Amino acid sequence: MFKSEIKSKTYEDISILIKIDNHPYNYICDCGDASDLTVKEIQNTNAIFISHTHIDHFVNFDTILRHQIGIQRRVVICGPKGIAEHVQLKIKGYTWNLINEDAITYEIREILSENNILVYEIKPPYWELKKITKIQDNIIFKEKSFVVSAVILDHKIPSIAYKFVENDTVKIDISTTDFTGGKWIAALKEAFLTNAAHQEIIIRDKSYIAKELFHMLHVQKGDSLGIIMDHAANEPNHTKIKEHFYQCNKVYIESFYKNEDKEQAELNYHSYASISAQIMKLSEVVEAIPVHFSRRYKEDDVTTLIQEFETALVSNE
Repeated sequence: MFKSEIKSKTYEDISILIKIDNHPYNYICDCGDASDLTVKEIQNTNAIFISHTHIDHFVNFDTILRHQIGIQRRVVICGPKGIAEHVQLKIKGYTWNLINEDAITYEIREILSENNILVYEIKPPYWELKKITKIQDNIIFKEKSFVVSAVILDHKIPSIAYKFVENDTVKIDISTTDFTGGKWIAALKEAFLTNAAHQEIIIRDKSYIAKELFHMLHVQKGDSLGIIMDHAANEPNHTKIKEHFYQCNKVYIESFYKNEDKEQAELNYHSYASISAQIMKLSEVVEAIPVHFSRRYKEDDVTTLIQEFETALVSNE
């Protein structure tokens, strides 16, 4: 299960931290100036997902870099076309003559287009970009228990929206049987997953055929979490969002403007409260959370914006 937390205060630049059950690392989505993001959380981060490099989404990368230098492992950075050079330019703004080569390695995955990802490596002390491979897929990141896919939205520049999807898991219920736990459970689950219905399963020295025990198993659907940052409120973007985030369990979606500022949203390729809610409703998202509000808004404005979002979310229109 994904545990997500907004690490930026209302009037700070956006940053979201994601943790996963029974998983040792954290994941950061966008590098806004987030004061609630701790040194420990940064050092324990395995991958960073950048929507785009406008300053309010990338300004805090320097702080993340500062705390990750010396962790002596590989960290993945995902982002739009140009992200590799942007990361390199930020890093090269500093002097690194006292840093060892093994202090950290960044693997940068640059999303050039749908299903076309160019992968670079960069490390101290010279921080030169080295192309290492290409990925022909929209799966930008994989771990044993989950994957992250990406879709490119229009914000007058490419803006990447990410979806985290946990693997389905096989669960067992032995509460209504006389069986107790043991290695046989793993063997039964493996037989179920590999369609080995006639595999022999030994329980307390007694032999069973796997399919005789399958009734104790059920598949638990994996969790899903979406991060949709800056995007124009237009039909092409909305079509992509509906397709990519359909029936997602939880989605954070940019809702930069109040409804009365719709024209400003259109001018600046942003979204606004009611339209962000409507697209979440059409996408049948279970829990939709508005984020990333204009910094010109006062507390009452933000309250109004959130109310507009929530009203549109439950509207029958």
